[in-house]
Amino acid sequence: MFKGFLQQTFFNNRILDYLICLSIFLIGIIVIQIFKRFLLKRLRKWAKRTATTIDDFLIRMIEKELLPLFYFGAFYVSIQGLTLNPALEKGINVLGLILLTIFGVRFLLAIIVYGLENYWVKKEKDVAKKQGLKGILMTVKVIAWGLAIIILLDNFGIKVSALIAGLGIGGVAIALAAQSILGDLFSYFSIFFDRPFEIGDFIIVGDLLGTVEHIGIKTTRVRSLGGEQLVFSNTDLTNSRVRNYKRMDKRRVVFRLGVTYETGLRELKEIPVVITNIIKGINDTVFDRTHFFSYGDFSLVFEIVYYVIGSDYNKYMDIQQEINLKIKEEFEKHGIEFAYPTQTLYLNKT
Repeated sequence: MFKGFLQQTFFNNRILDYLICLSIFLIGIIVIQIFKRFLLKRLRKWAKRTATTIDDFLIRMIEKELLPLFYFGAFYVSIQGLTLNPALEKGINVLGLILLTIFGVRFLLAIIVYGLENYWVKKEKDVAKKQGLKGILMTVKVIAWGLAIIILLDNFGIKVSALIAGLGIGGVAIALAAQSILGDLFSYFSIFFDRPFEIGDFIIVGDLLGTVEHIGIKTTRVRSLGGEQLVFSNTDLTNSRVRNYKRMDKRRVVFRLGVTYETGLRELKEIPVVITNIIKGINDTVFDRTHFFSYGDFSLVFEIVYYVIGSDYNKYMDIQQEINLKIKEEFEKHGIEFAYPTQTLYLNKT
């Protein structure tokens, strides 16, 4: 009698078939739970003891992206022994394909994001690059999901060739209408990968100068010395000659000073020696030269050249101030007078 009960048919399937389906599904759930509670738990403890972070990342991805697919996989395998309505079977296949695509794309994007953030940005210890990475990742996500949708449509039997052709024509029209936007986008990629400047760099573009505050997909914002914000399109920056003072290893300094024509020959010969000793005695400077440069209109002109190690402008000004004060002190000791504009009038009595 019990055997006859199992042979009864409902919706083209025996009760025995339903029990077998349920058993397979329950076994699949039990296997997944064993994997989750024992094997995955052990792997998580092992990952915490390692110095790398990639194992922790992979375990998180298995829990977040793969376990839901395992549950659906158990359900899908269990119903293979049933005779299903064609529409229902097609619906389950479509659902499986959609889930596989969604979780697959999410898993792939997670790997890309992890790789860029941990093995590229953090390796170079570049905080500015991490901020600029957002624009790159947004573009990657749009492309990945776009391709996923096209693949889904193709698997659903929708002819995507005409759609792609239409998108191609529409893309050309959009590209022509938005040339400047696309140009700025590609310029953003150029700035991001080539890195002519970064956030925090002091740059000069033409007669405009300031510190880079933000590098966006379309524009880059610079804070000027006057306090106002300068907004440049990325295309303007990549097409311009940008001077980046943040990356200056040393600053070349040239200045001149004049002494009076009444200065004696002995004092004139002492001046280069005095200035040389002053500059060489100051830290973070590299002396280059000091010369009696020329006979000016009202002074004897000396030209001095030296280098300041580093790009800090305040440091350069502090050193120049120290040099100027010591030159003044030494000139007073040697009785050397600085020149200033003077005129001598000769009067003839008639």
